[in-house]
Amino acid sequence: MWNPLILQLVAATFITLPADTPDELDTKIVHALDFSRQQFIRTVNSSGDSLLYFRASGPAGEWSTVPTEDWTSGFFPGCLWKTYEWCEEKLFRSAAERWTAGLESQKFNNRTHDIGFMTFCSFGNGYRLTGNSHYKEVLLQAAQTLATRFNPKIGCIKSWESGKEWAYPVIIDNMMNLELLFWASKNGGPAPLREIALSHAQKTMNTHVRSDGGTYHVVDYDTATGEITKKQTHQGYSDESVWARGQAWAVYGFTMTFRETGEARFLATARKVADFFVDRLPPDGVPYWDFYAPGIPDVQRDASAAAIASSALIELSTLETDAPRQAKYLSAARRILATLCSPAYLAEGTGSAGILNHAVGNMPRNGEVDVSLIYADYYFLDAMLRFRGLQSYRAGE
Repeated sequence: MWNPLILQLVAATFITLPADTPDELDTKIVHALDFSRQQFIRTVNSSGDSLLYFRASGPAGEWSTVPTEDWTSGFFPGCLWKTYEWCEEKLFRSAAERWTAGLESQKFNNRTHDIGFMTFCSFGNGYRLTGNSHYKEVLLQAAQTLATRFNPKIGCIKSWESGKEWAYPVIIDNMMNLELLFWASKNGGPAPLREIALSHAQKTMNTHVRSDGGTYHVVDYDTATGEITKKQTHQGYSDESVWARGQAWAVYGFTMTFRETGEARFLATARKVADFFVDRLPPDGVPYWDFYAPGIPDVQRDASAAAIASSALIELSTLETDAPRQAKYLSAARRILATLCSPAYLAEGTGSAGILNHAVGNMPRNGEVDVSLIYADYYFLDAMLRFRGLQSYRAGE
């Protein structure tokens, strides 16, 4: 196993390496955004009259498709909305509206916590960009559906359905879906939605986040007593390792929770999980699929974890009150973005229909390894637009 101390020394070197200036990085981002636009035009045009939802690139680079019930279904319409935000072309608004409308039935899907991903990435972006009141209604219903998965004895929203392996599993990914509840509580939804989100965030902070800032992927609870029965890292190398995408979800989720609450406990946790992530990055800023994977540095990287974390770190840098930390998080985000925009990761010139190559879905089960993933592309767009917004804001200061 890679020595954590060595990783920290490497990361310290990484922080001090020269980086692209903001203007140089912005040029790379504009190029990547234009490439994204071209990729999605091809995908939309090749779909014809079909309403397909895309997940991962196949052997020839083509997108695999999934039903609307799949946890990833909201990311493609989300990508279309974000591309429309970038270029303001009618083609993208029309396509985004079409693919978003196809997901409306999911507002009643009470079988998964991922209703947040499915509806907030699609209808949420749509409402933000158009003000369509129907989108708001869908989101409010989806939030109330998500709330039905909350167990007050446990204090968390149930992630996956029960089975042989788990009774009441709560995964670190679930932090991402709290944004739907926070949003709904401020936009006409029942006030208890906010309390559910706060309870879930506090419990996750207590049970998933380790003393060193690393995270468990899954915590399972006894439904009768509310007690923890096991802690696992289901999609990582081992239960006590740290799965890179799970850590990225934590950085994003706790940063968002601090933004929504302004509470110091959540800023402290966002810092803790962000420091773990940043301090253990390799020099180019793209993490190995698990921070403790055997064989580092000769193991698979994960562009999806990098994209998620870069967006979260940009936002955290804007919320951070400590200047050195602010600089640290923004520097890390910029380095990650510069690498993702480079030929090493950008799918330009390759056979992939996606934007980014070299993402990992589920390494232990050999699921979607070294491919393009629609959620990697979504959070890459998210990060690039956040960075450009930050640059615009600073230019106007």
